[in-house]
Amino acid sequence: MNYYYYTFQSIFRWLAVRLEFVGNCVVFFACLFAVLERDTLSAGIVGLSVTYALNVTQTLNWLVRMTTELETNIVAVERVKEYSEIPTEAPKEIAETKPYPSWPQKGEIVFESYGLRYREGLDLVLKDITCKIQPAEKIGIVGRTGAGKSSLSLGLFRIIEKAKGRILIDGIDISSIGLHDLRSKLTIIPQEPILFSGTLRVNLDPFDTYSDATIWRALEQAHLKSFVESLSRGLQHECTEGGENLSVGQRQLVCLARALLRKSKILLLDEATAAVDLETDDLIQQTIRQEFADCTILTIAHRLNTVMDYNRIMVLSAGKIIEFDSPQNLLNSRGSVFYAMASDAHLL
Repeated sequence: MNYYYYTFQSIFRWLAVRLEFVGNCVVFFACLFAVLERDTLSAGIVGLSVTYALNVTQTLNWLVRMTTELETNIVAVERVKEYSEIPTEAPKEIAETKPYPSWPQKGEIVFESYGLRYREGLDLVLKDITCKIQPAEKIGIVGRTGAGKSSLSLGLFRIIEKAKGRILIDGIDISSIGLHDLRSKLTIIPQEPILFSGTLRVNLDPFDTYSDATIWRALEQAHLKSFVESLSRGLQHECTEGGENLSVGQRQLVCLARALLRKSKILLLDEATAAVDLETDDLIQQTIRQEFADCTILTIAHRLNTVMDYNRIMVLSAGKIIEFDSPQNLLNSRGSVFYAMASDAHLL
């Protein structure tokens, strides 16, 4: 705080010195011209001009400060105007198209000529994505940076609305139902773990749906039970804003435990193990394979070894699916992009 305050005062002094220099120049020239024109000017006019010239420095300081404050404060008005013009999200629930409570029962996902752009006027970041993911199938999504892997997850959760095509989950077009009805049925373990200010139990079960025994079982499956037991308050341990009093790896395991509690039919892993070591990564992958065996899993992976035993691998490039087959078939083809990626990762 003192650092920024000192910088502010230094800049203000820098400005004041230069404004006073300009004011002194005005006073100097007013006096100079009064002397040069003393034969034509009366004493009253000379006194009036010098008096007003002396006020220039104060007026300049006031004018610059008011202009700066106006420019700073008008930013708030610009933000309010911008936020008021942002289109709102779709309704949380649509009574006419509300899916049945047990939806989705199978976890089948179908992309039909799906396209996505971040805003109007920009090029498509996903182009003509067409594929069918069978129930309980394990799909690895790989590709170079900017291939569109994370954009696919944004479209699945309708964080960004479609530009063309559609996504069907168990035969229902996800764009026709409410956002709450869709997102409450999907589970994601994000790349950056999200925790809120509150107890550990609230972060795991914010709506108080599950019993303590169920939560402890999820923590054990997430390999976090021993850590929570070592805390003086256990599940009532207070998490600071963003979970800053936990390590990044522990926050990621909390997100995994949260997913284990919900046990949705569709699970999306967005580089979920990027923040943990390889040994913990293997334990987490083993837990996911065991506990989500009957669920459809989409894994956005940078570590190719985590998806080598999946049913199929989706290789994206420039927003398009260029390869979509089993890992064995892709590795048997030496000309495939996946083969080159596995070779670069020294997995062959």
